[in-house]
Amino acid sequence: MTDLVKRPLGQSGLEIAPLAFGGNVFGWTTDKATSFALLDGFLDAGFDAIDTADAYSRWVPGHAGGESETIIGEWLKARGHRDAVKIFTKVGSDMGQGRKDLSPAWIEKAVEDSLRRLQTDYIDLYQTHWPDPDTPQEETLRALDRLVQAGKVRAIGTSNHTAEQVAEALSISEREGLAAYASIQPHYNLYSRDTFEGGLQDLAVQKGLGVITYFSLESGFLTGKYKTIDQIAGTKRESALKDKFNERGVRILAVLDAIAQKNEATSAQVALAWLLAQPGVTAPIVSATTLEQLSDTLRAATLTLSNEDVSELTEASAA
Repeated sequence: MTDLVKRPLGQSGLEIAPLAFGGNVFGWTTDKATSFALLDGFLDAGFDAIDTADAYSRWVPGHAGGESETIIGEWLKARGHRDAVKIFTKVGSDMGQGRKDLSPAWIEKAVEDSLRRLQTDYIDLYQTHWPDPDTPQEETLRALDRLVQAGKVRAIGTSNHTAEQVAEALSISEREGLAAYASIQPHYNLYSRDTFEGGLQDLAVQKGLGVITYFSLESGFLTGKYKTIDQIAGTKRESALKDKFNERGVRILAVLDAIAQKNEATSAQVALAWLLAQPGVTAPIVSATTLEQLSDTLRAATLTLSNEDVSELTEASAA
């Protein structure tokens, strides 16, 4: 895949291809060899942004967190092309300390752990993963600013913060002369729209923030692989997707399928192309566990939907 138009990630100074690879699968549903193959395929196709977090994949029995960063670090060391990729990671999830933690002391420790696992001396985008109700935002931002000043982090962003929390953070950074969040990472897709649309999207557009969306295909619901609730009965997907097969969900799938056929594309490609057409969105995060799945998903970056297609999807997915 060639001629991908890169997009500025807010005012971070970073430019990225229009899809980011979600690294939560590395060391979880994909082993090291498969992870390396997927990363190679992603880079070879012209993409360059890899999103992970220190907590990936702590939810797996026997895992302590850091498994994804470790595999990415081993891949970077093996391939030796650090400058060709943008590494995004996150801080603030519970890594055993018993809470969501954005305290300066924790950030100072966590960034060194991430740098060590990633086998790099800088992180392109360091994101606060969750709000920490026990730490004032100014303390967090001062800690992050020190990392930027030290050259350990090129830019900072945030994930899962409300419009009010992001606006407050931007105000503090401006008032105190600190590094400011350049991007946000919300849960957003055709099915889950109120997680971003409204105040957060308005703020992102107004302030020129980069937007990297996660759960871009709603845990597989928007891939078109499952047409009815019967198809997921007894599968791992059942608990995550069973409530989606309501009247609105079924309507979204039907329109996705029709527009996919019209464009000789897949439902997943169309759902991602719709995201890329939304105001403020820089790059949806996508994931894959096979090269075939990856190749198919990445075609979304070069699929341009007509205004009519976009409008039809927007209307079909309205609440």
